[in-house]
Amino acid sequence: MKKSIMFFAATCMSISLFAQDKFNGLDVNMGNLYRLSDAKSRSISPENFTGEKGKGGMADPVEQKDRRNAANAAHAARDLGQGWKVNPYIRINSGETVTLAEITGPGAIQHIWMTPTGNWRFSIIRFYWDDEKTPSIECPVGDFFGMGWGVYAPLNSLAVCVNPGSAFNCYWTMPFRKKCRITMENVNDKDAMTLYYQIDYTLTEVPADAGYLHAQFRRTHYNEGSDYTIVDGIKGKGQYVGVYMAWGVHNNGWWGEGEIKFFMDGDKQFPTICGTGTEDYFCGSYNFDREGQYREFCTPYSGLHQVIRPDGTYKAQQRFGLYRWHITDPVRFEKDLKVTIQDLGWRQGGRYLPQKSDIASVVFWYQSEPHAAFPPFPAWQELEVN
Repeated sequence: MKKSIMFFAATCMSISLFAQDKFNGLDVNMGNLYRLSDAKSRSISPENFTGEKGKGGMADPVEQKDRRNAANAAHAARDLGQGWKVNPYIRINSGETVTLAEITGPGAIQHIWMTPTGNWRFSIIRFYWDDEKTPSIECPVGDFFGMGWGVYAPLNSLAVCVNPGSAFNCYWTMPFRKKCRITMENVNDKDAMTLYYQIDYTLTEVPADAGYLHAQFRRTHYNEGSDYTIVDGIKGKGQYVGVYMAWGVHNNGWWGEGEIKFFMDGDKQFPTICGTGTEDYFCGSYNFDREGQYREFCTPYSGLHQVIRPDGTYKAQQRFGLYRWHITDPVRFEKDLKVTIQDLGWRQGGRYLPQKSDIASVVFWYQSEPHAAFPPFPAWQELEVN
């Protein structure tokens, strides 16, 4: 029996390692990390705005002609000079949009690290693939990294990690064929933000069947009706790969009875996939409760990583951060996709309670381009946590 298991594991590994004749370095994992590739590693940061080879750490603390030659840490580096951490960060003023990266492909983003200051709901990150005019990813930077409440909480997963202190990391693979452009807008009406960041990417061939990563933000202060729409109007072929939710409860009691539903490829009244409860979908059970308390947890694919408790376990104004990544079980669709989750709790007498929760979400999916238009992005007043 033991020999059979070992043979099966070895066979699976050999299939995954040698399924492609030429390894392009795009999908790197522990099983193929030893394979050499012609892919080129590059990285963009305030110390190398273009990611060009041999162009890092060139900021001069004396000669500052423009923003691209800035020296924000010139005072700290005044005794050491060029090459000594002269420009490790940028400042984004109120109402300003800054291009963080502009890359000519083909290639793929492989890792992003950043430490935005200020109100994370008021910093909007956008990704544009190839020559598109509207972004494929558009959401507050805090929600993109699972920090929708503007309060730090450790998050340890395969796709997103948030580490002390407030270091945001993203590991979603983001292929592009012609161009990648990433921007950050500061919609805060009074404060500038400081941003340290690093965008690690590879220049390499992109397979013909590679989709583009998309992420869409939605938010409601008081959800109307029993359903909250995570995403609607996705058109094309693709696969849903996960969601982060910031869920705030206005009522007492357990709040997560709602079922998630995936309407795909022409489904109307009834979905193809229907879950059994909110905590079940996020891979927990029985209210996330042990000994009368919510228990935070982080796993590679799912978690309840944040619980904000102003008034005790089952009192009003509880706030939760949850994520579910479909890394090994993507939800594939051919033509269209809509995803909803019921905003449902308990009331006295063992009855369901349709709630009016404060919910925000970021949904992640891959698809072929072009994508359908996103809903209008909320004004800062609708983004604010209050």
